[in-house]
Amino acid sequence: MKAAWLFPGQASQKVGMGKDLFDQTDLGKHYFECANEIMGCDIQSIIFDGPEDTLKQTQYTQPSIYIVSVILGELLKEKGFFPNAVAGHSLGEYSALAVANAFEFETGLSLVKVRAESMAKAGEIQEGTMAAIVGMDDEAVADLCSSYSGNGVVVAANFNSPGQVVISGSPNAVVTVMDSAKESGARMAVQLNVSGAFHSPLMTPAREALAESLDSLEILDSLYPVFTNVDAKPVTQGNDIKDSLIRQLENPVLWAKSILSMKESGIESFVEVGPGKVLQGLNKRIDRKTRSQGVETLEQVEKFNV
Repeated sequence: MKAAWLFPGQASQKVGMGKDLFDQTDLGKHYFECANEIMGCDIQSIIFDGPEDTLKQTQYTQPSIYIVSVILGELLKEKGFFPNAVAGHSLGEYSALAVANAFEFETGLSLVKVRAESMAKAGEIQEGTMAAIVGMDDEAVADLCSSYSGNGVVVAANFNSPGQVVISGSPNAVVTVMDSAKESGARMAVQLNVSGAFHSPLMTPAREALAESLDSLEILDSLYPVFTNVDAKPVTQGNDIKDSLIRQLENPVLWAKSILSMKESGIESFVEVGPGKVLQGLNKRIDRKTRSQGVETLEQVEKFNV
């Protein structure tokens, strides 16, 4: 059975994640120790002990999820399991690429560090927010964003599943579109607790910083097809991967389309590799018949069977 591995993004973190991987595996211990050096701080303690308010800050959240997700993926590979394709939601794309050998764990973490810090800084330069719109189709939400004519900017940022779109932009613009969505029949419009307008034009300063880091690195061809957020199509060439990562920060995550593209390519089941069950939940909403399971603990790695 052909399986794709999916890697979660920001908001899947929880204090204590990965502690079993550190305590009970040599690979986990080694990667966590490398991470402390690369991050220049005790990221290990932040992940294991919190506090939660610190862990949920973008500059710590993104590296933390990446570290745990990649360790889990590498442990599965050590056991002789390999994906037929990979994808990651936003930040998760970096975890997917590391597990697909497009770059080393250390290189990926250095990139994620730059990405997270520059996104946090972009949020300070220009205040932004995001909101989930539930119960409207993709086109209707995109039309509300494009028809907004006030100050600031608002765009559709994440097409997560049918009837769930996340919008992103200037606070006043996002609130206005939230109100319009509710008036237009949306079941729910909920502002998200984020530090910036991710996947929007307000992330331009972050894109520039990330592009500078990526330009200095060689991205290898991936071992498995990577279905990218920006195009929902498989890539394997290093140059294509680099281009998609640069474009990703300012462009929407085409998640539902990515899952459907993978199924059309012959993928029959999905494994969420990393903390939480967000992507398994989205899969159910994209297609109820989709086979999904999760691996977020060492016990689940040891019991894993496609």
